[in-house]
Order: sequence, then structure tokens, then C-alpha cells
Amino acid sequence: MSVLSALRELNHEQRHTVLASFLGWTLDAFDYFLFTFVIVGIANEFHVGRTEVTLGVFLTLAARPVGALLFGRLADRFGRRPVLMVDVLLFSMFELATAFSTSMTMLLVLRFLFGVAMGGEWGIGASLAMESIPPKSRGLVSGLLQSGYPCGFFLGALANWLLIDHIGWRGLFIVGTIPALLVLYIRRKVPESPAWEASQAVHGKRSLADAMRGHWKLAIYLMCLMAAFNMFSHGSQDMYHTFEEVNLHLPTGSGAAFVLVALLNLGALVGGIFFGGWSEKVGRRRAMIVSALLAIPVIPLWTYGGSLVLLGLGAFLIQVMVQGAWGVVPTHLNELSPDAVRGTLPGFAYQMGNLLAAGTATAQSWLAARGAGLPLVMSLWIAAVAVLLALLVWLGPEAKGVRFAE
Repeated sequence: MSVLSALRELNHEQRHTVLASFLGWTLDAFDYFLFTFVIVGIANEFHVGRTEVTLGVFLTLAARPVGALLFGRLADRFGRRPVLMVDVLLFSMFELATAFSTSMTMLLVLRFLFGVAMGGEWGIGASLAMESIPPKSRGLVSGLLQSGYPCGFFLGALANWLLIDHIGWRGLFIVGTIPALLVLYIRRKVPESPAWEASQAVHGKRSLADAMRGHWKLAIYLMCLMAAFNMFSHGSQDMYHTFEEVNLHLPTGSGAAFVLVALLNLGALVGGIFFGGWSEKVGRRRAMIVSALLAIPVIPLWTYGGSLVLLGLGAFLIQVMVQGAWGVVPTHLNELSPDAVRGTLPGFAYQMGNLLAAGTATAQSWLAARGAGLPLVMSLWIAAVAVLLALLVWLGPEAKGVRFAE
């Protein structure tokens, strides 16, 4: 099923819902990745080491479970649509505040608060989209939604390339307020989730303990699974721009650095859509396992290509595989989650996985500084996590095509 044919099968309101959820995750990722592009610039201005600045990445990731639980519970009680709008406004506000940081401490506090707001967006957006479309469209739409993450990465790289020399790192965070405009679109075009409305009509508002009765083992498994997924994604992305600057000696605003990041994100877009759609034919677990394991033979090109052409090919292919596995995640987690906590459990499991993997960038930077070098550290990290991820997926359940609110 092609992307266009799948979208044509959706009605007018469903297409608006998918687009809003896609844009929400795209712009959320855009704001997140702006920080990773300016690690060196922030370190220079505040006269601290790069590893200290990467604590901002750690704190953002560590705060996201708080936001996922807070906003997820609000979405399960009051609806996906209004809570999503509040969440988008908050992460845009904290992104703007980051531009006016007067010290490293203030900046780190603001990145933590940004992480709280960022933590709510993915789970609410994914549940809103998955609950609003036909079951047969979930796989491909899942890949499309998750492709918002590399699209946000690409937009961040584009903004960095075009603007960093003119407005500096503080100016980039001011540009990061653009997502606030999405609220106007959601308010005007996106309806509430029909599955949430049906569940509310039958069950009403339920406590978290009541809704999760009998599902705690599933929740723990999903957290472990998402920890591996996040180590896979962040291990291949967060330090990549630093790798370009330090190991490839490409200036932060150079065209070559931008092209490599653009190829990386193009691969992520292709991988997410392809493997998400493929999961409708072969199943969720098989699609994720194949994608994860195919990342391993690509690693030498990715970090040791030897030329910009080979490095670009490696950047493209590694993200085809990494984000290919990720492309199945939105539908897989939503299909496994009970109706009463679908706004909470997928997002909370995802962000708890982020918490468990939050030290990825700092660990990679620390190991590289001890003499291993960033290329070797990144290579071994991705190879080990790919095997771990494939094993966890193989051991877990699948609920492909399950009907919501029935």
C-alpha cells in the first residue's frame, strides 16, 4: 500500500488528524534537535566542556516520563485534543525561554522543563491518530507519524545551516517557537478521538490503578523495549553532529555537514514509512527485528566511510534501519495498550525508555574522551543495541489489527 493510496482511504477529518499528529512530532523533534546542533557553541559561550553541555540532553530525556504520565493521564480523562494543544504551547514556551538563559544552570533547568512538555506530545498524538483511522491503515500511518522525528531533525539541521552564522544559538531557540502555531490548526481542523469518546461512554473516568489492573507486566516489558529503542535512536543521532565537527572537521554551518544530516534524515523517512507499511504484511515483530539487525552491516560505512560519498551513503542506510524499526512503534504500542490507558501507557513506556537511555550522549562523549574515539564508540554502541533490541522484540507479544474501544 503506497502512502498516497493509504491517505486517500481516510476521510477528511482522519487526514487532518494524521497531519496534525505528524506535525506535532515533527516540530517537537525540531525543537529538541536544535539543542544538539549547538552543543559546541553553548560550551564556548559558558566556558564549560562539551560533556557538561550534554547534560541538557540527559535532563530533557529524563524529564519526558514526567510529562508523559502527567499529560497522558489528562488525555485519558479529558480527551486527546485539548491536552495536545496545551502541551504544544508549553514546549514552545520553554524553547523560547532557553534563548534567554544567563547561565549554564538556568539553561539546564529550562531544558528539563522543556523535556516535561515534550514528554506528553508523542503519546497523545500517536493515540489520537491510531484511534481515529481504520486498523488496516495503522502500519503505514505509524511509519509516517514516526517519520516526523527525522523530519524535525532535518528541519533543525536546515535552520542551523541557514541561520546559525546570522542569529547564533540563541536565535535558533527563538525560531523554535514556530510549533505554537500548530495549536491553531488543531483547534480548527482536528476532532476528538472517536475511540476515546466511545470508551468514556461505556467506562467513564477510571483511576490509573483500576485501568492498569492485570497489565503491569506488560507495562514493564514495554519500558524495557523502549529503553532499547531509545538507545538505538539517540545512539545514532545525538552525537552525530559533534562527530561531524570533531572527527570529520566539518564546520557547524558548512554545506557538507548539512548534506550528511539531510541524507541521514532522508533515510529515516524512507525507513519509517517502508517498514511501517511492511509490518501490515509480515507482522509488527518481524518488521522490527529485520530492520534492527540490518543496521549492523551498515555500521562501517556510517562511521568509517572514508569519503563524503560513502559517509553519506552510510548515514542514509543506518537511519533506514534505525527509524525503520521505529516506524512500527506507534501502532505496536497502541495496539498492545488497553483502551482506558492508551493516552498514558504508550507515551509513558516510551518516555521511561528515554529515561533509561537518557545517558546515551553523555556516555558516548565520556567513552570517546577516554581514548576510544567517537567513531568506535558509536559503532560498538549501535551493534550491541541492535542485537538487544531484536531479542526483546522477539520475546514480546503482538496485537496487530486489534480493534479499539470494543
